[in-house]
Amino acid sequence: MRHSLRLLPVFSLAVLAACTPTADTQLQLRILATTDLHMHIVDYDYYQDQPSVSLGLARTAALIRTARSEVSNSVLVDNGDLLQGNPLGDFIARERGLRAGDVHPVYKAMNLLDYTVGNIGNHEFNYGLDFLDGSIKGANFPYISANVFHDDGDHDPGNDQPYYRQYLIVERQLLADDGSSHDIRVGFIGFVPPQIMNWDRTNLQGKVVVHDIIDTAHEVVPRMKAAGADIIIAIPHSGLGATERQGMDENAVWLLSTVPDINAIMFGHSHRVFPSETYAGITNVDIDKGTINGVPATMPGSWGSHLGYVDLELTVSANGGWRVTNGMGRTRPIVAQSGDEIVPLVEPDAQVLAAVREEHNAAIDYVRTAVGEISAPINSFFALVQDDPSIQIVTDAQKRYVERLIQGTEFDGLPVLSASAPFKSGGRSGSDYFTDIPAGEIALKHIADLYLYPNTLRVAKLTGAEVREWLEMSAGAFRQIDPRLDSDQELLDPAYPSYNFDVIDGVDYRIDLTVPRRYDSDGKLVSPHSQRIVELSFAGQPVEDAQAFLVATNNYRAYGGGAFPGMDGSNIVIVAPDTNRDVLANYIIEEGIVNPSADGNWSFAPIRGDVSVIFSSSPQAAAVLAPAAPIQHLGVDANGFGRYRIQL
Repeated sequence: MRHSLRLLPVFSLAVLAACTPTADTQLQLRILATTDLHMHIVDYDYYQDQPSVSLGLARTAALIRTARSEVSNSVLVDNGDLLQGNPLGDFIARERGLRAGDVHPVYKAMNLLDYTVGNIGNHEFNYGLDFLDGSIKGANFPYISANVFHDDGDHDPGNDQPYYRQYLIVERQLLADDGSSHDIRVGFIGFVPPQIMNWDRTNLQGKVVVHDIIDTAHEVVPRMKAAGADIIIAIPHSGLGATERQGMDENAVWLLSTVPDINAIMFGHSHRVFPSETYAGITNVDIDKGTINGVPATMPGSWGSHLGYVDLELTVSANGGWRVTNGMGRTRPIVAQSGDEIVPLVEPDAQVLAAVREEHNAAIDYVRTAVGEISAPINSFFALVQDDPSIQIVTDAQKRYVERLIQGTEFDGLPVLSASAPFKSGGRSGSDYFTDIPAGEIALKHIADLYLYPNTLRVAKLTGAEVREWLEMSAGAFRQIDPRLDSDQELLDPAYPSYNFDVIDGVDYRIDLTVPRRYDSDGKLVSPHSQRIVELSFAGQPVEDAQAFLVATNNYRAYGGGAFPGMDGSNIVIVAPDTNRDVLANYIIEEGIVNPSADGNWSFAPIRGDVSVIFSSSPQAAAVLAPAAPIQHLGVDANGFGRYRIQL
């Protein structure tokens, strides 16, 4: 098959009469996709309170308009995770709210771009079903989600009724290569990770249930074909994960590509780019052509960083229907990297900016509200390699909150530990994705920068053995280091998300990098006899396996987010009414002036010999290194990341 598709100039379809296709009739269809916008409409970083050329639907819109102009036939879809993700989203959901008849600002922008359909992502549920359902009423395009159903309470999935429309079939008049026009029925089916029932249990329990993505696809796709769909486009809010099915898979795209009659996959959720070298070497994945098991696919990053598209070539079948004879998946970025400089490739769309100007300006005023002061700067440049103030200030706030909450209760007197993770530490989000707050006044924008998500605080009661396993899972963020090598070794596993690197304050411990990780990034026990967590102690004494602790965390982790061992919601003893972010803000307000310095409760275990490891961070991190720091700056790589070395 050809790896390139011929694209036609733009014609007016309205003046062309539909024709009966002949056996050699061909046409091209371009499917455009956005995903994981997370309320990044304007090209503005609310955390840094400054414009950013690296994000925003306003800039992606320019790519959309160009990509459409290159072809005769196109549709545009969105894969979800729209409503949550930055201070503008929180401002609309929690501060201003939506009154009857209000149009959510994200739809004020998207309604200008002629979307055909939208899929619902997992973060859409973060503010509750009422807010979600009220928000999507403002969209000038329909929504689908095939595997979310009403909870009827009878535990019989066979009679569950869909909560949303499961699929959409639209009839489009498309222009063929020979200039004739033809009516084609295009089907769309969407999915959400089944894990929403863990991640947003408080919002969803007793209201909806979620079915397996693959089971649902096998059930619904044949119905779409029977209803007359010529081609079927899947829009799973799901990543490209395992090639072996576990059931209720979160990242099910590879498996979905094996379902018959799916002709293209526009996926997301993982905040990565497909096709790209990230996915090289996976069975039956062609990153040159952008296919998975022969099915063309695309995943366009996050926050509007890319536009994804699939180009399909359709040929008439003997029965008069249409079949896909060729296809490829591609993405286009809004910026390019030139050394350590980010170069914008497009300008923001003026109509999109104008549509949300009032809400954008109001959100800026909101996030500039001061709540207190910090006596030392806070950054997350080295949060993955040493105890860090960007985590410490969060765990301190949570610990105090819980200690007050349990006074006079059955839990009074139990030791309180506090867990949090570095939410902004580069990785797939780029070399500028770090927290960096100077000493002095701290505002709500900084609180949102330190704690990105609208999680609510939860408290789990755990044994010492369970605390150790929690930390073992976190220690999977690091590669195994060979103490016999005298050359630099890469420290961080790029497949391990930084938001799963939990630090637990209140105990002291070291991480032994010379042994294999006990759990992989999916929470699977891969080395049962390995123990990376050593010298685990509380109040100067070794932690006993049966010792009882209360651990402050968030609803995502407490209900199983990240697949941490033992965290399934069954050990939650306190469901707090406050968000973790509000707990942090109130802590700073109460203190007035906060010293955020890390207490050094964890470190890497020393390795004998001359062993050094290297890792990536912000290029700006070099400026904050003290002269005697154990971290050495090595330079800047081709992706704009600073490279650093530590002697262990």
